[in-house]
Amino acid sequence: MNKIAESELILNSDNSIYHLNLQPHQIANDVIVVGDPNRVKAISSKFEKIEHKVENREFITHTGFYNGKRLSVIGTGIGTDNIDIVLNELDALVNIDFKTRTIKPNLTSLNIVRIGTCGALQAHINSNDFVVSEYALGLDGLLNHYRIEYTKEEQELTSAFNKQTNYSKAVSPAYMVKGSEKLHQLFVNDCHSGITATASGFYGPQGRILRLALNQPDLNDKLHHFNYNGLKVNNFEMETSAIYGLAKIMGHQACTVCVVVANRYVKTTTKDYHPAMDKLINLVLQKLTQQR
Repeated sequence: MNKIAESELILNSDNSIYHLNLQPHQIANDVIVVGDPNRVKAISSKFEKIEHKVENREFITHTGFYNGKRLSVIGTGIGTDNIDIVLNELDALVNIDFKTRTIKPNLTSLNIVRIGTCGALQAHINSNDFVVSEYALGLDGLLNHYRIEYTKEEQELTSAFNKQTNYSKAVSPAYMVKGSEKLHQLFVNDCHSGITATASGFYGPQGRILRLALNQPDLNDKLHHFNYNGLKVNNFEMETSAIYGLAKIMGHQACTVCVVVANRYVKTTTKDYHPAMDKLINLVLQKLTQQR
């Protein structure tokens, strides 16, 4: 098997992966990813034991045990560009032999759950509610750099979205990708479920107007009204499409669950989402440690 060049798989002097600064033994097969680095400590403070604490740049990883099960929680920072780093390096940690720089013959599939915050796009979804993403609508462009085979259902969803919204060709082509059905089932009874739109930024890409005019000032209204066989776009955030798409290509299981901090359609916000976030963290920890 061909060796992966040093310029493509960059390792640190201690043989850890370049950005995450992790060695293979420091990561669990069940991984929680969070955008906010402070949320890493909030989650790991509930662990019975912490084995590893590793920090490099904005990437923070704690690995330990909850209910006797080994878990890792990683602070990714914001955006799909960071997710591109985290997912590729997580996959390398479990599926590439760092000594030989070759892909392992037997691949490992990780369970990856994102805990985040989002803005709702449907009027009936209130602040502090939970949303689980059955599908991701990628408006970010990242997955267009990778070779991926979309299912017929994903292709039909993308086609329907482009047709119903007349989505602007001035921005990156949109795509739909489904998350893990196995992980989705863990949370569907406790959350609103549907499509999550992922943007490449917080302001213009999510239809926010401060001082700058937008190419698609009616984007949120189009997202709100999109409907494909009862599937609607429930919320907006900045990571899920990259997580779902890369996990799909690599053979990992991925799911996103979020706390709603604002309703973009009725233009309201929560005064304090932290109690709801703590409740969601407890739910994810319980579900991940009871699934097998």
